[in-house]
Amino acid sequence: MSQLVSAQPTVTAPATFARNEPGAFLAALRSPWYALIADLQDTVLTTTVAYAKSRGLKALYLPLTTRTITCPSGLGSDTSPVPVTVNGVDTYLPDSLQFLLEYGSQIATEGGYTIMPSFRNEIPDKTHLGQFTHSEAEFPGGLDDLIDYVEGYVKALAGAILDQHGGRLAGARGDISHLERMVTAGHFARLTFDEAARLLADEPGCVEDEGEGRSLTRKGEHQLMSRVGEFLWVTHFDHLTVPFYQAFGDSEGRTARNADLLFGMGEVVGSGERHTGGEEVRKALAMHNVPEHDYAWYVDMKEQMPLRTSGFGMGVERFLMWVLNHDDIRDIPLVSRVNEPGAWPDAVIRP
Repeated sequence: MSQLVSAQPTVTAPATFARNEPGAFLAALRSPWYALIADLQDTVLTTTVAYAKSRGLKALYLPLTTRTITCPSGLGSDTSPVPVTVNGVDTYLPDSLQFLLEYGSQIATEGGYTIMPSFRNEIPDKTHLGQFTHSEAEFPGGLDDLIDYVEGYVKALAGAILDQHGGRLAGARGDISHLERMVTAGHFARLTFDEAARLLADEPGCVEDEGEGRSLTRKGEHQLMSRVGEFLWVTHFDHLTVPFYQAFGDSEGRTARNADLLFGMGEVVGSGERHTGGEEVRKALAMHNVPEHDYAWYVDMKEQMPLRTSGFGMGVERFLMWVLNHDDIRDIPLVSRVNEPGAWPDAVIRP
């Protein structure tokens, strides 16, 4: 039975905080909204550690700079990295730690995980942040093993939040039935991109075709959840619309062995199986117009130490948006980096 305490939320985000107005950080410090988020963040971290340990994965400490970005200039990339200079060396802040987690899986043979910031050079909006908290893991196995891990993971998070904060959330936000439905759900619904495109053919604006391949719009994601199920896997996207490192889903290389988990605002988890050997990586780099020399170490690792792994990344703020039944991701971080000084002219100084 769902706990429904009130129809209207009694704890809401301070309106000034998202707009970065002077003194907004003081409103945040006094707000029960951010006190609740701090407790939810702690539960996400401790549950992630316990769940990963139960599955044999090891925590890996990884650097906050990288020369190997997961959103290179080329086909399948929908964002760009954040360049920095450290000790005179031009490098990047990580947009994901996936490549280093693949590296770590050669050492931690049952796989590794981490929760760290990721950085992307894009303007924040209601569902995107330029700096966000990324829960990521990589481990030996294929796409089915990955889906099994992720389903168990998000159910473990929802269950822990219900156990530790259910009554408080019900009183603060009204309805927590979505958490209960996730915990009690069987296997989540699953369909391929081809199946999704056919299902959405009667609704304009759901699938975009940019010439090299098709992609789902946010409208398309919402339509699929409405028609198929509120927790939904979409797999096997057109390969040229996903990053090169996703394994081929067919002998021609038309599709990828990837999987997006949709719930709440849309895609919350992005995941996929990786190429096992160097030959497949080389083929994918060429297809995606990405220079091989930028990923020489990665190709060498795949050639010398071929290993079939799969991995995922979950935006923690997107997950907490869903938990809180909220509609603007910019209200989730405890310390906002939206409109920070130097980025936009109307920015104000923040902690």
